[in-house]
Formats: sequence, structure tokens, C-alpha cells
Amino acid sequence: MMTEITAPSRQHEKYDRLIATAKKQPPLATAVAYPCDETSLKGALEAGEEGLIKPILVGPQDKIKSVAEAFSLDLGGIEIIDVPHSQAAAEKAVELVRAGKAELLMKGSLHTDEILAEVVKRDTGIRTGRRISHVFVMDVPGHPHTLFITDAAVNIAPDLAAKHDIIQNAIDLHVGLGLGTPKVAILSAVETVTSSIPSTIEAAALCKMADRGQITDGVLDGPLAFDNAISPEAARIKGIKSPVAGQAQILVVPDLEAGNMLAKNLTFLSRADAAGVVLGARVPIILTSRADNLRTRMASCAVAMLLRHSQIAKQPIGA
Repeated sequence: MMTEITAPSRQHEKYDRLIATAKKQPPLATAVAYPCDETSLKGALEAGEEGLIKPILVGPQDKIKSVAEAFSLDLGGIEIIDVPHSQAAAEKAVELVRAGKAELLMKGSLHTDEILAEVVKRDTGIRTGRRISHVFVMDVPGHPHTLFITDAAVNIAPDLAAKHDIIQNAIDLHVGLGLGTPKVAILSAVETVTSSIPSTIEAAALCKMADRGQITDGVLDGPLAFDNAISPEAARIKGIKSPVAGQAQILVVPDLEAGNMLAKNLTFLSRADAAGVVLGARVPIILTSRADNLRTRMASCAVAMLLRHSQIAKQPIGA
């Protein structure tokens, strides 16, 4: 007789706290670009039902209604803006943000590049002086901190200037979520600066930029290897004395490939959930994957919603 193997218990209390905090705030109008499959449409509607967002569905109306009917999803009271295809949906969703009719942007079933292309357009987009970047907000069972991993989805091989913005975006998110001043580890393969590994030199430069006030509101250290960034014991064994080593909350990866592999390792081997948000535009962009479960989708909306409320609170009256 075969013995049934049961998965270990998954505890995601960090996401639960984020979602509970977000529910205390009023929902924000959210332009959902091309929600034309079950996953994206259901995710937007469920986030609306939970009071995290007020979805405005942008896409081919007949197709959205067809998906809703096929999967028994209720569109009652939901605004739908009819446009013919995914590119038009991305364009219109961004336009709603520019016009102040939406405070958040959410990716539907179109490709990420398609929506970001509209976001960064010089004359009609919602870009700022800051580079666009992505953060995975990870709830790793058994780990004491919510882990931010950046950038694992947008910037492929960022240079020093890009990493400056990537780090500042992540710090601003951490602070905006009410999580306090973050400890930021700039990752490489080793914890010593060596000319044969360029990422270690960039890590050292970024730490000096923080010393000079060019990066603010976070405590930086690097280069650090992954083990001594998150494990106090590994840091102790290596003799690393640092306020960041062993207790990092933001992990800055050298490039997208490293970040993507790290995030997926944590997801599939450590049973972590990975909420996703794109930063650096005028408003946060909710970026979910077809593989995301309901808790992760809700967490992505909660993260974006809390950050946007924080940004609105800082805006001058009348801005």
C-alpha cells in the first residue's frame, strides 16, 4: 500500500497582515488592462469583492462577458470600457491613470511588455524620472521577514545608474507599506570586492552612494552572498559584522536571471508566495502571473494599494 505524502503546512501570516491592513483603507479605482481569461478576470473581481480595488475592466466587452459567462463570474456593477484589442486596452488603461480616473494599473492577460510599452511612452505614458523596476514581495514560510527581491522581471542587465533606481524604488515600497527602514543586501556570489566579479564593485559603489545620501531611507551593505545576507549563522561563521548581514529584508540581485531563479527557487522549493508590483511609474502597477494563487493575487493588490495610499498622503493639497 502506498503511503500518502502530505505537503508541509504553509503559513503566510505576513501576507495575511498586509491584506488585513489594506482592507482598512478605501479601495482604489484600478484600470485592469485586457482581463480576457479566467485567471485575470477572476483575480480582478475577487480583489474587488475583498475591498482592495475598484476594478475598471478595459478590453473587448464581448470577450470579457464571454469569459465571465463561461466561468460563472458576476460582472454586476463593474464598469467595462470597450476597446478592440490588447494594445488598445493597454493604451486606454494608461490613459485612465493619466486622467486621474484610476489610481492603480493592473495587468490582465496581455503580455507584460505590451502594457509597459504604454507606461513608458514619453508623451502619453505615466513614466517619471525614476527607472521602472519590479519587486517580488515574498512570504517565505518559516522566515521572519517579508523578503523583497528586485529586479527579477523588468531590467535584464541593469547598470549602476539603473541599480540606484531599483534600490530606491524597493526602499520606498518597504517604507510605504509601513514596514520601517529596510536592511538592503546587494547580492553577489561572494562577500568580498573583487575585480573579477563586476557586481561586487557595483555593490560597493552603491553602498558608498548611500553613505553620501544618493540613496535614502535604507541601510545598505554589499556585496553579500545570499547565505550571509539572510542567515545570521552564516554571517557569524564568515565573520561579517554588519547591520544587514543575516537579517536582510531587501535582496538586490545582480541581474534579472539571478533574481528570477532566486524567486522561483523560493517559490517551488520553499513554498513561498511571490506577490509582484512594478514601481517607478506615476502609480504602482499590479503584475500577477497565471500561476499565482488567490492569496498571492490579493497580496499583489494589497501591496500596490497600500503604497498608492501612502503616495497620495504625501502629495501636496491640490496636486
